[in-house]
Amino acid sequence: MRLRSLTLACCSLTALALPLCAAAPHAALAATHHHTPSGKPATPAQTQPEPDDMIVAVVNSIPLTKRDVDNRGKLFALSTGLPVSDDLMARLRPQIIRQMIDEKLRTQEILSRHINIAPEQIAAAIGNIEKRNGMPEGTLRSHLAQDGVSLTTLIDQLRVQIGWVQVLRQELGPRSRVAAGDIAQRQAALKREEGRTEYEISEIFVKVDDPRHAEDELAFTNTVIEELHKGAPFPIVAAQFSQSQTALDGGSMGWVQEDELDPSVVDIVRQMPVGVGAVSNPITVPGGFVIVTLNGKRVVGKEMGHMVDIRQVFVGFDTPLDPQHVTPQQEAALQKAMHISQTTHNCAEMEVANKAEGEKRPGNPGELPLERLNPQMQSVLSELPLNQVSRPMVSREGIALLMVCSKTEKNFSNRSPSEIADQLMNERVEQAARQLDSDLHRRAMIDMRVKLKGA
Repeated sequence: MRLRSLTLACCSLTALALPLCAAAPHAALAATHHHTPSGKPATPAQTQPEPDDMIVAVVNSIPLTKRDVDNRGKLFALSTGLPVSDDLMARLRPQIIRQMIDEKLRTQEILSRHINIAPEQIAAAIGNIEKRNGMPEGTLRSHLAQDGVSLTTLIDQLRVQIGWVQVLRQELGPRSRVAAGDIAQRQAALKREEGRTEYEISEIFVKVDDPRHAEDELAFTNTVIEELHKGAPFPIVAAQFSQSQTALDGGSMGWVQEDELDPSVVDIVRQMPVGVGAVSNPITVPGGFVIVTLNGKRVVGKEMGHMVDIRQVFVGFDTPLDPQHVTPQQEAALQKAMHISQTTHNCAEMEVANKAEGEKRPGNPGELPLERLNPQMQSVLSELPLNQVSRPMVSREGIALLMVCSKTEKNFSNRSPSEIADQLMNERVEQAARQLDSDLHRRAMIDMRVKLKGA
């Protein structure tokens, strides 16, 4: 997490960084016999469903209800696009309750410090989600409503994320500024590390409060791995379930060397393939379990690559594309894209064309590391001559056209001062966050109304 700017992992509604769970039947209901008013055992059809306002926990006098947990489940279904079964929800539910208790504690700490989250901050975060999804401004509410999700659920999550950043800034005090001397010291250390291997890793950390009773957390970790194998996007699952501060960056730890990792993690990443979506089995580390995926691997001081500066024009569809039933508007959009590709000859003209289309996608995504893009994008951009429009790339939402403005060679293993400052700050924030979370739990009065394994 970077304190200088809040980077939510809420990226796309096919990959919306929203929570991952719903409620399952109350544990006590499954374990008891129910009776009708006549005294006869109830059949399954007669068993009453749990009320939405059923309290599952009370955190310092603030209730957590079944409705809260159910809404998280709906958000998970929306964000991943995966089918969500009752069995999956039952396995995820205990960890979701624990996580929502953490959020209640953080919310109370935010309020106790009189930190005010301005409506403008929430609106900006929601606008960022809409922009990254290519959605018209103000349409997220209706999109969520179609899936039975209240916008309030998302707002509550954003409020905690934004407020917690401010709490940690207060907690760090003067340490929230990285001095030039600290950066120089880390640069010198990196210089001495030339020739060693470092890894670009993303993580999902699952906290274990009592190592003697970690069965439930281990079961949850295995469930998350199953969903990742089915296609759930790693950054989204990390954003919702990881209990490390890297969750706000979709689990990204950035580039780290072996001596910065737990030895058990090092043993795994040495064997993992790079950039193919492989995820580890649960790895036991101090304080819990971690799941990792390996995004990159390099030798310090020896990784040459290319940066490409690109521009984009996006021509959107009014409705999602069905290849079997192309609408007149979609046919017109294709004709417009073809016209743009034939009449646009430089990057400035690309920006003008994208503005004319309403800037549904960023016209200037900035410089991108070519070798780290997905294979499809690499093949398009690596062969594309400068100042020439790419072939139309059609998706369900619209048609994208790309142009390469410049291409430069770069040694990616050379970290800039700002990158080093971010890494140093991440380390300080992670330490402060774990300490403060521990303190909040130690002082809290938590009344569990449902039985969790190991609780």
